[in-house]
Amino acid sequence: MKHALISVAAVAALVGGGVVYSGTQPNSWFQRQPATQKVANIAGQASIATTAYVSQDAATTAYNHVKNAVVTVQNLQKDTPQTPDGFAGLFGQKPQQKSADSGQEQTASEGSGVVYKIANGYVYIITNNHVVANSDALQLITASGDKIKATIVGTDENKDLALIKAKTTAIQTTASFAQSDNVQSGQQVLAIGSPLGSEYATSMTSGIISAPKRQLTAAETGMSDETVIQTDAAINPGNSGGPLVNLSGQVVGINSSKIAASTDGTSVEGMGFAIPSDVVQTFIQQTEK
Repeated sequence: MKHALISVAAVAALVGGGVVYSGTQPNSWFQRQPATQKVANIAGQASIATTAYVSQDAATTAYNHVKNAVVTVQNLQKDTPQTPDGFAGLFGQKPQQKSADSGQEQTASEGSGVVYKIANGYVYIITNNHVVANSDALQLITASGDKIKATIVGTDENKDLALIKAKTTAIQTTASFAQSDNVQSGQQVLAIGSPLGSEYATSMTSGIISAPKRQLTAAETGMSDETVIQTDAAINPGNSGGPLVNLSGQVVGINSSKIAASTDGTSVEGMGFAIPSDVVQTFIQQTEK
């Protein structure tokens, strides 16, 4: 059965809302018994319970370790925003063309990115090529809400990777990479990013590695044959460029695309794909300036 692979860069202006899903982890603090300190039961005085809710959840720890390194990446275009082709096709819309006398920059689309390095006053960020494609300028929104201008260092359209940088002191946290060759099916992972744009920045979804080395053909990617990480962690429009991390808070992949339906209209769930961290690190070495 054939299926269509779609990239998940978010266009906030095109999406009016979303459905928020929530779940509980088996180790959630509210499923634990609170610690109770016993005191003398003096007549007319009730016992006092000292309750301390301290999360020992590995996913929470991993999220807190990396969340401040995750940013929203806004693709700014002049005059009339131009929607990236893949996402426009998803909504049955044609990309709008920029006029020759383009005017004020506006947000055309939003994706995610992850800071991996801070040096000489600059932060360096990995995201997807389709997040920054056709941009006239880029703006980052940090986890704390600061807005920062960014520039493109280099891109690889076939790998769907982009390296961007920004001069700022507002970001102090970096993420580290794990070796993607070591990931295994069934391993728990977290996807962090801005589904539907900056309004839902630093959202986290969780899942497992469905297949550590899934082969996608050029017909599926629209570019070239690629080996990617398949996960059932929810990846939505706007998660593009954000990190897929393990429970140690290390980046194992960069979220890039998903299969939402086959070409015959059969809907599917939990088929997301991330670019392996080993591929990302090779791209960084070849591109960084």
